[in-house]
Amino acid sequence: MEVLPLAEAIATHVCDGQSIALEGFTHLIPFAAGHEIIRQQRRNLHLIRMTPDLIYDQLIGMGCAERLTFSWGGNPGVGSLHRLRDAVERQWPRPLALSEFTHAQMAVAYQAGASGLPCGLLRHYAGTDPLHAPGASLRTMHCPFTGADLAAVPAITPDVTILHAQQIDADGNVLIRGILGAAREAAMAARRVLVTVEERVEALPAEMNAIVLPSWVITAASIVPGGAYPSYAQGYYPRDNAFYRAWDEIARDREGFLAWMQRHVVGVRDHAGLLRALGVAA
Repeated sequence: MEVLPLAEAIATHVCDGQSIALEGFTHLIPFAAGHEIIRQQRRNLHLIRMTPDLIYDQLIGMGCAERLTFSWGGNPGVGSLHRLRDAVERQWPRPLALSEFTHAQMAVAYQAGASGLPCGLLRHYAGTDPLHAPGASLRTMHCPFTGADLAAVPAITPDVTILHAQQIDADGNVLIRGILGAAREAAMAARRVLVTVEERVEALPAEMNAIVLPSWVITAASIVPGGAYPSYAQGYYPRDNAFYRAWDEIARDREGFLAWMQRHVVGVRDHAGLLRALGVAA
């Protein structure tokens, strides 16, 4: 594990055509890393996320993605992701292939990848659409022990998983506290793991309802205060609900979206520059 500037970590470990999972459920969403991928103009990415929201809307709208594997997509509490819809409905800025699963199926697929298994199993969802959707990768089988109908979902094994976390210690271990989502499983399933963190400390506190990703899981880490903004980082800053509401109008129009991205993401050097442009203190 090495500690690198975020730009160097992305330049070294994220390449065109890779499968990339940027996880973080409700909070600790790795916006800073996603923006750096946009700045470095990565293309043909297979984006993976249990609940793609604003950062995936931005990656898709800036032409980084050719495929999306997901279980729900939207602007939480607000409405649609307009750049995602434009890509699916009108192929702008490029066509986007979809692989859609339920939350449970995504969780099981990540767990299978983390366990080194080719697939995960669930009770068969007999009446649901994902099994019959075009290009569906779900399969049905009978349990060899009970004969019960089961659904098999292929393991998710990202080329790179990217997370945001609260702290990293002197030995390179990373602390995540609060809602975990699929962060642990996505890290263990990936070939490489990049992490941005709020701060570096000498030792991590042993807290209940927190996890520590050991240094041997992490490929590279970057110290990026405010790296989850506008989502929240428990214990550091709240969610900027006003930004999520404003995004609905920003992203609705192609020209307005591109202008905003140029000013706040492409046209600034790093995440600190974005926070300054938005008047937000890291």
